[in-house]
This record gives sequence, structure tokens and C-alpha cells, in this order.
Amino acid sequence: MREIDAYIAAAPPVARERLEVVRAVLRRRIPTGIESFRYGMPAVMIDARHGLHYAAWAKHLALYPVYRGDESYETLVGPYRAKTDAVHFPHAQPLPLDVVEAIAAALAARAPRAAGTAG
Repeated sequence: MREIDAYIAAAPPVARERLEVVRAVLRRRIPTGIESFRYGMPAVMIDARHGLHYAAWAKHLALYPVYRGDESYETLVGPYRAKTDAVHFPHAQPLPLDVVEAIAAALAARAPRAAGTAG
């Protein structure tokens, strides 16, 4: 998507690499997701209502919405929650790939199964 490519290219260098990593994780973990550009930020949508947006801000990278999960999920994700259903990863700290992977996996689990797919 040109809009997403342009958004990432325009980001400051500290955020650009993080955006590219998050995009790659989402593409890999949510292969049926559709990349889109909504509300001025990149997103991966699994249907018309459910998806994950990601954005670079001056001091952090954010993911929205990050739904609540079980206790083990919240133990992993909870330290990064900033507001209701949002997580922030400060640029001054390493990007926690395990957390990004867990968030992407949780979203992928919400994806509707393809018609005729055994599960």
C-alpha cells in the first residue's frame, strides 16, 4: 500500500525501523489480514470491525486497539498498556518483539475461518 509505505518513509529514523518490524510481524502472523490506512495510520484488518492500527509518535510506537486477554497475556502486555485498549512501546527501550507477536497472534485468533476450512 502506497499510503503505508509513505507513512513509514516519513517517520523519523528511530521510528521507521520499528514500524517496518511491526508491519512485518503483522503480515506474517495475520496472513489473511488486509492492510489498510485508516484514521491516518497503518492498519491490518481481519474483517470490517476488527483490526490493529499502529502509529509512530514522538516518544513511542503505539498499537490500537489491543484487546484484553487471559492472565498470562495480560502479564506480558499489561506493562505497555497506556490507555484503554492501547499499548505504547517507548523508543528509548528495545521493541519487545514477544509482545508484538503475542498481540498479533491474539488478533489472528479472532479472524473468521475461511468457508470450508476445517478447524
